Amino acid sequence: MENQQELKNIPLRYPVCFNGDCQQRDRCLHYQAYRQKSADRLMGPAILPAAWAGGTCSCFGEQVQVRVAWGFNGLYKNVPSYLRALARQQVSNYFSHGCGPYYRYHHGENKLSPRQQADIMAILAKFGSTEGLTFDHYEMSYDFT
Repeated sequence: MENQQELKNIPLRYPVCFNGDCQQRDRCLHYQAYRQKSADRLMGPAILPAAWAGGTCSCFGEQVQVRVAWGFNGLYKNVPSYLRALARQQVSNYFSHGCGPYYRYHHGENKLSPRQQADIMAILAKFGSTEGLTFDHYEMSYDFT
C-alpha cells in the first residue's frame, strides 16, 4: 500500500492477517490491513493460521484497486419526471428499506463498488437510457470485497 490516506476505507468487518512469515504478505491486502490498522481497533475478524498450509494461503487477498463512486445528483436526469420518485425509491431499496444507506452512499460516507454501480445502472435502465449517466464522484480504492 502506497500511503496511509488510502487505508481509511478498510471496513471494520475486513479480516486481517497476522502471519508475518507468509511469503505472500507483501502482496496480500489482509496482511497490509493488519499492518496499517488503526491503533484504536482492538478486535475484529482475523485470518487464522490454519489458512496457511504448504506455503500458500487459502485466504490470500490480492491488492487490487477499483474505481469506487458516490453521489446520485446526476443519475436521474434521463428518467422522465413523473417516474423519478419511483426510480429513486427502487435505487434506495437496492441498499435496504429506509433512507439511511442511500444517503450514506449519496454523501460519500460509503463508496459504491463497481458491482453496485452496475446494479444501479441496471435499475435506472428500466426507466430510460443510461447513456451519459455518471455518479457525482469517483476515486480509486482497494477492493475489500
